[in-house]
Amino acid sequence: MRSLVRILLAVVVVIAAGVAIFLFKPASLPDVSMAAAKLPTGQALIDRGEYLTRAADCVACHTTGGGQPYAGGLAFKLPFGTVYSPNITADKETGIGDWSDAEFVRALHQGIDKQGRNLYPAFSYASYARMATEDALAIKAYLFSLPPVHAEAPKNDLSFPFNQRYVLRFWNLLFVPDGPLPQDEKQSAEWNRGAYLTEAMAHCGECHTPRNLFYGLDNSKKFAGAELQGWKAYNISSDKTTGIGSWSEEQLSNYLFKGHAEGRGAATGNMGEAVDYSLRHLTPEDIKAIVTYVKTVPPQVSSDKAIVEVEPPATLTTSIAYAPSADSVAQGGLGLKLFQGACASCHGWNGEGLQTPYAALRGSRTVNDPDGTNLIQVILKGAHMTTPLGKQAMPAFANAYSDTEIAALGNYVLAHFGGKQSAITPADVAKARAQ
Repeated sequence: MRSLVRILLAVVVVIAAGVAIFLFKPASLPDVSMAAAKLPTGQALIDRGEYLTRAADCVACHTTGGGQPYAGGLAFKLPFGTVYSPNITADKETGIGDWSDAEFVRALHQGIDKQGRNLYPAFSYASYARMATEDALAIKAYLFSLPPVHAEAPKNDLSFPFNQRYVLRFWNLLFVPDGPLPQDEKQSAEWNRGAYLTEAMAHCGECHTPRNLFYGLDNSKKFAGAELQGWKAYNISSDKTTGIGSWSEEQLSNYLFKGHAEGRGAATGNMGEAVDYSLRHLTPEDIKAIVTYVKTVPPQVSSDKAIVEVEPPATLTTSIAYAPSADSVAQGGLGLKLFQGACASCHGWNGEGLQTPYAALRGSRTVNDPDGTNLIQVILKGAHMTTPLGKQAMPAFANAYSDTEIAALGNYVLAHFGGKQSAITPADVAKARAQ
């Protein structure tokens, strides 16, 4: 009996020692010398890094509103607390100015910082793990070519046990892929380029794929849509009803490159930022490659109710640009009054937009979602984007209207432009204000 107890005790000690080593052993640094030898030098390297930095959309997460680019400090409100993006400028005290090439690559591929601490998966390293080492080094070269910004990011505010970084080693073991995205020999070079840009660089799945209980991407529902930071990232799988399967290649290309597609509306919120900061800077060839790949992602039927019907509602077909239909007027109430006073001069009544095609609402999922999630946000916060037609902007109405007024306006817009029966309440608007 004593022998059995000793054996069991020894097994427990060995397992405990193994777990301790796994959790606390310093992470080794990758050898990046071969990748570095393949890179160009001088301005050619910086230019390549700038393009890839835009493709990876680094500025969107590492810049606060009105702040210096890449200086960090942007808050990410997660289910387990708030994480702030770090400063990734070349400042040696508050940024990454004293990071080696290997330390930078390790951060992108493994989510481990210079000090060997695990980074939180609000940083998209589970996607960047698929990035080629040469591309990661080019991004670092570009960031280090920019003026350093001395800016200390706020400290993360996380509850126990999520404030214990070492537990993320288990998360990495489950959800971080090992090595760059492999080529699919059965597919074309364009498709493979699109897969790389979509998965490793633009990290589209980080927003558009639902997460599981452990905050890992649930790739069994790849691109089926998700909600984060108070906005919906819609289904972008090839499903024809709830995804983008019915979009033409031209529509999808225009939406990604210009932030607008005829009959599909304009990008707003986080997607608008992705277009503004990242996608509009890509070459037409790379946009086409992304479209080629995304159109082949297996369809996922999501439960989201933001469905655009083939036939527009009668409220649109019987309205003209400068006047609503009689039925719409009869049902409008406070919402119609507010739309008439603040919105109609840009958006018009027939969904086509007046001053700019970016104001067109017909076909937009935002005005076809009975939940009104993105509609409330865009009314509160407005929208802005740099486009081929110049800067486009919609003012924010958070300070202009009460929660009751915005709820009424949202319900009217959904009924008139989407034919949807919605029930946005003042409480819904108040919740959105806090996000």
